[in-house]
Amino acid sequence: MRLGVLDVGSNTVHLLVVDAHLGARPLPAHSHKAELRLAQLLDGDGAIGPEGVDKVIAVVLDALQAAEDKGVEDLLPFATSAVREASNADDVLARVKEATGVELQVLTGEEEARLTFLAARRWFGWSAGKLLVLDIGGGSLEIAYGIDEEPDAAVSLPLGAGRLTAGWLTGDPPEPEDVRALRRHVRARIARTVGEFSRFGEPDHVVATSKTFKQLARLAGAARSAEGLYVQRELKRESLEGWVPQLAGMTAEQRADLPGVSEGRSAQLLAGALVAEGAMDLFGVETLEICPWALREGVILRRLDHMAAG
Repeated sequence: MRLGVLDVGSNTVHLLVVDAHLGARPLPAHSHKAELRLAQLLDGDGAIGPEGVDKVIAVVLDALQAAEDKGVEDLLPFATSAVREASNADDVLARVKEATGVELQVLTGEEEARLTFLAARRWFGWSAGKLLVLDIGGGSLEIAYGIDEEPDAAVSLPLGAGRLTAGWLTGDPPEPEDVRALRRHVRARIARTVGEFSRFGEPDHVVATSKTFKQLARLAGAARSAEGLYVQRELKRESLEGWVPQLAGMTAEQRADLPGVSEGRSAQLLAGALVAEGAMDLFGVETLEICPWALREGVILRRLDHMAAG
C-alpha cells in the first residue's frame, strides 16, 4: 500500500510518501517539504502566534493535496518538539484539525528517540551490535542506546539547532562570547545524561541521523546526497572540531555557500555543530556513521509492524 507520513517538525513540514509492503523495506515515492521554522516562531510566552498557526494550516493543506495527488491510502500525521512544547499546543492542534481535518499525534521526546532508534536498527541490522543513535532536530536532541529494536535508554534534550540559534546566537556572525556561552550550556546539558548511558557499556556502532549531521558530514568530505542512500558517510570528531571555529566566524550567507549547506538551515548550522561536537566529545565518539533513515521511517516501520500483528 502507499503510505504517507506527515511530519510537522520544528524546521519543516515534510510529507514522505512510500510504497510499503509487509516484510520489505519502504520504497520512497515522493517527498514534499515546506520550510516553517516553528521553533523560531514562538512568542515570549512560548506560544505559537496566529501567524504561525496560519502557516501550519496552509502547509498541512498543501501536504494533504500532495498526498491525494500521489494516491496515499493511509496518512500518518504527527508533530514534534515545537508543537509539543508550545504553551498553546492544545489550541494549535484544535485549529489544525478544524481547518484541515488532520488530527496531529504529538510525539513525546522519548517516543521520537525510540522511533528514530528503530529506524537506525532496521537500517544497520543486528550485526551492528549495540547502537548509540544521535539525532539533532530543530527543537531537540534525541539520544538512544540499545542492542534490540527497543532501546535500553532514550532521552530528549532541548538542544535543537533552531531553538538554540534563536535563543543564543542572535548576531550574524554571532559574538564570540555568545558562542562560548552556548558551548558551555550544551555540554552541561549533555553531560547530565552521559551516566545514564555509560552504565550499559561501550556501543559497538555510533550513528547519527538528521539534516544537521548530514550537512556536517558533507562539509567534512562525505559523499553528496546525489550519490545515493547506500554510500557510506562518516563524520569524524577531529574534522568537526576544525569546522566549528570556521562556522563561528561566518555569516549565514557565507555558510550557505559551503558544500551541502542549504540556505534555509545555514543560520542554525553553527548551533547544530556545537551540539554534535559536544555529544561526540562527551560520549567519547571519534567517528560516527550517517544513517539515511530517521524518525519518519521509524513511524512507517512501526505502522507496518502493527499491520503485521493484525
